[in-house]
Amino acid sequence: MLDFFTIFSKGGIVLWCFQGTSQFFTPSVNALIKSVILQQRTGSNQFNHDQLTLKYKLDNEFELVFVVAYQKILQLSYIDKFLDDIQLEFRNKYKDELLRGNMSHNYNFSDEFNLILRVKEQESKAKALKPREMRTFEKSDKSKKTVASMIENKKDEKKPAKGKENKPVKAKAKVQPTPEPVVEAATQETEKFTNGEVDEETLRRNREKLFNRGKKKQATETKSPESQKKKGKAKRVWDNAGTSKDMESLNFSTEGGKEEEMNGETLTTEAERSQVGQLAGELRDIEPESSEEEEEEDESEEEVTLAASKSQAKSGGYSMFSMFKNLVGSKTLTKEDAKAALEKMKDHLIGKNVAADIAIKLCEDVAAKLEGKVLGTFEGVNSTVKNALQESCVQILSPRRRVDILRDAMDCKQKKRPYCITFCGVNGVGKSTNLAKVCFWLVENGFRVLIAACDTFRAGAVEQLRTHTRKLNALHPPEKHSGQQMVQLYEKGYGKDAAGIAMEAINHARDSRIDVVLIDTAGRMQDNEPLMRALAKLIKVNQPDLVLFVGEALVGNEAVDQLTKFNQALADHSNMTNPRLIDGIILTKFDTIDDKVGAAISMTYTTGQPIVFVGTGQTYTDLRNLNAKAVVHALLK
Repeated sequence: MLDFFTIFSKGGIVLWCFQGTSQFFTPSVNALIKSVILQQRTGSNQFNHDQLTLKYKLDNEFELVFVVAYQKILQLSYIDKFLDDIQLEFRNKYKDELLRGNMSHNYNFSDEFNLILRVKEQESKAKALKPREMRTFEKSDKSKKTVASMIENKKDEKKPAKGKENKPVKAKAKVQPTPEPVVEAATQETEKFTNGEVDEETLRRNREKLFNRGKKKQATETKSPESQKKKGKAKRVWDNAGTSKDMESLNFSTEGGKEEEMNGETLTTEAERSQVGQLAGELRDIEPESSEEEEEEDESEEEVTLAASKSQAKSGGYSMFSMFKNLVGSKTLTKEDAKAALEKMKDHLIGKNVAADIAIKLCEDVAAKLEGKVLGTFEGVNSTVKNALQESCVQILSPRRRVDILRDAMDCKQKKRPYCITFCGVNGVGKSTNLAKVCFWLVENGFRVLIAACDTFRAGAVEQLRTHTRKLNALHPPEKHSGQQMVQLYEKGYGKDAAGIAMEAINHARDSRIDVVLIDTAGRMQDNEPLMRALAKLIKVNQPDLVLFVGEALVGNEAVDQLTKFNQALADHSNMTNPRLIDGIILTKFDTIDDKVGAAISMTYTTGQPIVFVGTGQTYTDLRNLNAKAVVHALLK
């Protein structure tokens, strides 16, 4: 029934292995190590690869991994209990060698493994063949109910209704602030009304009340005569709104509809011209923000540790301390011990904009990582959980593969073909703006760039890219680059096929020896099937070198839905065995979220792809690399 079973250390040393078939299991185990164990996504103990299902169990005390593999079509209910029994038996038999860290020992575990497997298979077969016994009436919940509890008593139901009738009378008596004589007079009046007799004196008093009430309304209306003079809403005057006299200065087109040629001095400002030369080379990382309170805490902790070290040095403290620690002993951490701390961490992560599902999975991964770990005598559960969560988040944000655009673009330039990048995402996240930032960075590093205007849906999209192109060329004039324009725009207007425009742009770049092609696509919601089908067609036909998803740092749960459905749509509509999916992420508007940086964790955890760029402002130089430690520091503070 089982195809494969192995026991290996987290350092990669195989201690024992069982193989039931001649199938090659190395790719499946490597995929498990790469995608789950190294990424610390061990909350779920099941992993599927090709036609196999792999279940695993971690032994955090001895740093061991137990892995079993079987065919995906099989439903083996005894595997979880089987893994537990194998782990317990292996620990009991080789406890001394594991404590000594002797990984080169001859671990002969075949007899125990076959015995436990035979017992579990027999138990599962017996359980499957055993007919299910019907419960008797005495074992059911209905037998515990008495006859009196099932009888409906209508009189008892009316009793609370009577009590409710008396409550409004008491409430009215409390609300009235009048003294007792007035209450008696009111009761007398009500009695007269009920008897059908109305006194003339009461009628006169009621008329005076109505008359005085009307006078009060008139008095309040006549108090503000200025408000009566105002008719309609006052016209709002906006600052820097401009008037009809400013239309000539704001008109950048000629009568024939052609753009007016402008020199670089009138098109760009002094601040924009000062940005030239700032993005040469690799981009800078995001700098971590440290508050004054944290600095004070660090200083106080340093003072405490210095004082402790001095006192230990005076009394020979290090040997005494180690001896005291060995005498007191240590504690093995269980899931129940870490449950309260993980609940607080989960709420904290959700408050920092991490998607709820991702926060739960992260806490499950940390719980699986800490279960069975031996804590030191003076180590607290909360600090241990926080450190483990910090390590997991840094591991998630650290890319499994490094996306080096400058290196790849230089490699394509030597092969005499353009390096193509496609930008996609939902509406309004800043695709065109961040495309211009990436273009500015590439031009700063000496690459000629062609922008393909494949957003043929949104009005003004082509004009926006045209403006960026003119500004970028004004900042890097052709005279400095052997008379060649560093940025060109390839556009065919609106309503055309985006995939065809991208193909023509790539061919034009190849013929013109342009280094990089940046393909701008229309914004689309993840549920819009026609637009998602068009995006899948563009990527399938042109096969760009890099597909970047542009997402906002403001989103929480929506980030998971967007990325999941984008990848799913690209896979479904491409009709390929190995479809092209999202290769990286650009996180925009990162300067607007303060310390709520959870979207970075949500996006990277969902796709497993790196965050290539982070947008931190509106200018061309506001582009950074992601610093995993800075993001995790802001996330957990």
